[in-house]
Parts: sequence; C-alpha cells; structure tokens
Amino acid sequence: MTTTTSATSSTSTANTTTTSKPASASTTAASSTSAATTQLLNSLNAGSGVDTASLVTSLVAAQFDAKTTQLTKQADTLTAQISGIATLKNALSTFSNALDTLTKNGTLVSQPVSGNNAVFTAAATGTGAASLSANLSVTQLASAQVAVSKKAFPNSTASVGTGQLTLTFGQAAYSADGKSVDGFTAGSAAPITIDITDGSLTKIAAAINAKKAGVTASVVTDADGSAYLSLKSATGKDQAFTLSSTSTTGDLSALNVGPGAGNSTITSGAQNAKMTLDGVAVERGSNTVSDLIDGVRLQLTGVSSGPVSLTSTVPADALKSAVTDFVDTYNQVLAMVDEQLDSTDGPLKNDQAVRSLKDSLQALTRRALSPSTTDGSPSTLAGIGVRTTKTGTLEVDDASLTRALKDYPERIQAMFASTTDGTGISAALKSVSLNAGSTLYGLGASNIRYLQQQKDLATQQDRLADQKTDATTRMTQQFSSMNSKVAAYKSTQTFLTNQIAAWNKSDN
Repeated sequence: MTTTTSATSSTSTANTTTTSKPASASTTAASSTSAATTQLLNSLNAGSGVDTASLVTSLVAAQFDAKTTQLTKQADTLTAQISGIATLKNALSTFSNALDTLTKNGTLVSQPVSGNNAVFTAAATGTGAASLSANLSVTQLASAQVAVSKKAFPNSTASVGTGQLTLTFGQAAYSADGKSVDGFTAGSAAPITIDITDGSLTKIAAAINAKKAGVTASVVTDADGSAYLSLKSATGKDQAFTLSSTSTTGDLSALNVGPGAGNSTITSGAQNAKMTLDGVAVERGSNTVSDLIDGVRLQLTGVSSGPVSLTSTVPADALKSAVTDFVDTYNQVLAMVDEQLDSTDGPLKNDQAVRSLKDSLQALTRRALSPSTTDGSPSTLAGIGVRTTKTGTLEVDDASLTRALKDYPERIQAMFASTTDGTGISAALKSVSLNAGSTLYGLGASNIRYLQQQKDLATQQDRLADQKTDATTRMTQQFSSMNSKVAAYKSTQTFLTNQIAAWNKSDN
C-alpha cells in the first residue's frame, strides 16, 4: 500500500506538471512539454506510452505539408525568375556599354595621315575622315602675346605699388623688331579692372591670375636673383592686350603694356595661324584646328615650304574585328535569353517582356543603321555579311564582309560610329536596352511584378507557419490531457489490483 500510495502521489505530481503549461506556448515549448511528459509517465509505468512529440509532428505534417510544398515551389520559381531578369538586364547593359565604348574610342573610323608631322599632325574625331585627300600648307603658326617688364625688381616679393590695373583685349600692331606695341585696336569686350591692394610682385601676379581674364601672369627670376613680371595671353591676333594702371602708392606704371609704354618688352606678338587648304587661304586663332576638315583635328607644328598631303586610311582590320566581336557577344546574350525562355524548364518561358527582347535583338540585323542611299550601298548588318542561322544565332560571311569593307568602307564606319542622331549599331542596341529595362512594359516591369508576388508569397508562408504553430500547440495540449487521464486510470487499476491481491492473501 505504501508503494502504491507513493506511485499515485508521484503520478498526480506528474499530471499537475503536464497540465500547467499555458495553451499559448510556442511550438518548441509545446514539443518539449510533450516529450518530457511522455518520458516521465513511461518511466513510472504510467500514461498511454504514446510518443506524443512524434505523433504531433506527423499529424501537423500530414495537414500542412502539401501547402508548404506548394508555397516552397512557388518561392523557388519566383527566385529563379527574379534572378533571370537580373541576369538578362546585366548582360544587355554590359553589351551595350562595351559597344558604346568601342564606337567612341576612335579606332573604328578612318585615320587621317599627315605627309609631314613636322608641319602638322592629324587625328580623327567623330566619324573620322573617310577617303580624305587634300593638300595643306602652313605659312604662319598662331602665337600669344608675351610682355615682360623691363625693370628688374630686387626679388619676387619686392613692392611695386597699390592701385588698379586695367586689362584690355584687341588687335595690336607691333614695331618692326616686334619688341613693342605701336598701335592697338580694342575689341568689343569691356576692359577688365584688377584691384591691387598688396603691391608685392608675387601678389600682383596672383591678383591678375585670380581674374582668369585670359592673361597668365608669372614672376621670372634671372641668374642674379632679379625679378620680372611676365604676362602671356592666349594665341590668336584678337588676344593682343594692353595693361594700364592707376597708382595709389608706389608706381604700377612700371608694369604697363601698350603703345607708348616703354617699361615692357614684347617677346612674342599675338597672331593667327595662316594656312592654305587646296588653294584656299584660311586663318585660325589656335594651332589646334578642329573646324577646318570634318572629322579631323589638326595640330600645327611648323611652317611648310610647300603643300603637305593629308590622306586617310580605313581601319579594315579593326572594323572586321568589331563586326566579329559584335556577333560573338550577340550570340552569348541570345543564348541567355533562350535559356530563360526554354519551354521545358525556363524560369521566364511565359514572360512576354523577355520574348519582346528576343524579337528586338533579332531585328537588329534588319534595322537601318545609316542613312539610306540610292547607290546600292549597304545600311544594315545583313547587307555587310551578318547572317541569321536556322537556330536564330548570327554568323559572319567573311567574303561578303571583306567585299563590303573594300567597296563601302564609309558605310560600315557609319554603322559603327558614335552618333547623336540615333543611327549606328551602338544607338540601336542602346535603344533595345532602354526599352527592355522599362518599368512599364519591359524587364523592369516584370521584375516589379515578381518582387510583389514574392512579397505576397512571404506573407502566405508566414501565415502558414503561424497555423502550424497553433496546430502543434493545440494537439500537444490535447495529447498531454489524454496522457493525464490514462495515467489516472492506470493508477486506479494498480490500486484495485493490489487491493484484491491483499484481500486474497488475507482469506488464505
């Protein structure tokens, strides 16, 4: 009886512990309670002996696994779709940017060639200068006016004076020896005044430079340590200048430049470059000339004794390489698109924006990339030997491309030129990339849609997780209650069995 009573008491304690868990406990807490209760009851030969933790897990899984699997599959699909969109956008952007860089670096346009680099050098700009053939002679280089003060100041910080300097630009007539200004005609620009509050030579130079008026001032020190003020303008005959002064202290007139100013020496006069292009005399204010021949920048370096040839060479190898590289990269991008559109397992097989992108890419070979002409010259990639295969990829007909480069080099250069009018392959691909990235109808719109679906799906998954937790808690409580009742029945059974055994023993 003592043992029985002890068992009953212990069982009651166990039951009290089991039923004291709150109904709102988490799934982990509920599972731990169920496992502890089952273990305790089994150790006392009480309870149902059922592994409630495993049973609850199995029942919850049976109830929710189908929905969980469905949501997980949808989540994986959306992840693949979002990743696919990002891959295509990145590939297309990289392709477009690389082509844009290639067309801008100048290697695909005809390169001008100077017959004498000691007279001028030539470089291509924009679309280059195809089939260039000209003669250029240079009779005078452009130069800047340089004036140096005659007075030797003791050092660079020597005081000159304070007051105001006035700088005026125009055209000058120089003395026969070129060392002084004999006449001056002011230009239309208003004179520039410069206030001098610190009269040291270096501070005066700094004040002039701070105006950024077109004259550069510097202090030059000779071998004896004496300092002079040097003033230099930009090149061109209209950049001649005078410098007048009004002194408050000292004598700023020591720096004056112009007719009658005997305190400065002209070491270089302002003049234009003079040239003759195919018999036509022209002048420019700079030795760098970009507006004389379309697509050519000239750098004048010396005076010629006669005409110098200016021709051009077509970069046939570079153009052929550009066409081949374009085709190779195009095929790589198209392969990525086809992978996403694969009818069996392509993540984006039902995405209309991706299908539109493929259509736009395939239309590039038929798109006019240069202005149409009536001479039969090609204006499309297909016209220069870029063919579409049966599988949709591109290939280069080398013979056709070589023939096009020989007969119509200007047209191919125009296709691969950097333009601002929307023509050319770079502009065409940039347009495709821009449309594909649209958030209204392109890949951008698809990405927004998939991200929203992913967000909605996450909400469903969170809701399902809460439902699983609630079901686990509820079932755990139910089986714990069952265990308590079974334990009570077993305790009563044990008591009655022991009592009957005692009665039988007393009868004997």
